[in-house]
Amino acid sequence: MDKPNRIVNKSDEKKLTTSHKLFSRIKEKYGVPPNWQRPEGFVSLCRIILEQQVSLASAEAHFKKLNNYLNEFSPSEILRLTDEEMRSCQISRQKAKYLRALSQTVINKELEFDKLSDMGPIDVRKKLTSIKGIGDWTTDIYLMFCMQNKDIFPLGDIALITTIKELTKIKSEEGIIRFTKKLKPLRSLAAYFLWYYYLKKRKRI
Repeated sequence: MDKPNRIVNKSDEKKLTTSHKLFSRIKEKYGVPPNWQRPEGFVSLCRIILEQQVSLASAEAHFKKLNNYLNEFSPSEILRLTDEEMRSCQISRQKAKYLRALSQTVINKELEFDKLSDMGPIDVRKKLTSIKGIGDWTTDIYLMFCMQNKDIFPLGDIALITTIKELTKIKSEEGIIRFTKKLKPLRSLAAYFLWYYYLKKRKRI
């Protein structure tokens, strides 16, 4: 059943592909992207931190190692791990710091995931980016994949920028920003289409 509250839905897909030929061409070539979605909460945000600046395959492997090592994937269990244990799970020193910072914030009740659900994207961004290791890209991915916010475009995502340059004549940062502004209020759906093109073309899905 089509769910209009999700990023990928027939009504929004029609609006985007009708208004912008680029997305119509992607649809003709590869079809409509899946509605990538993850549950809200601590585990998903940790996974997104692990995905920073590495391939999805590497991040998945690191998450599985860590998940299998822990009795329970929780803030208290993360904080119990030594540097050596983190390294044995292929977690870099930097990302270990980020996971610990997030875990401590949750334990201190400075971040409560159920309250994020009632907040708008600006307030969610303010809250998340106040935590060490969480910047705009990590927040964008959480807003899109976990909270299904419909109007986010992660300008720090290399795959998206690569795809825009590949499919258009736009090469400058300013041009890319102007291009993405024209995609409001369906920037998340546009990003899903561009990711889908990127992955399909490279036979990664």
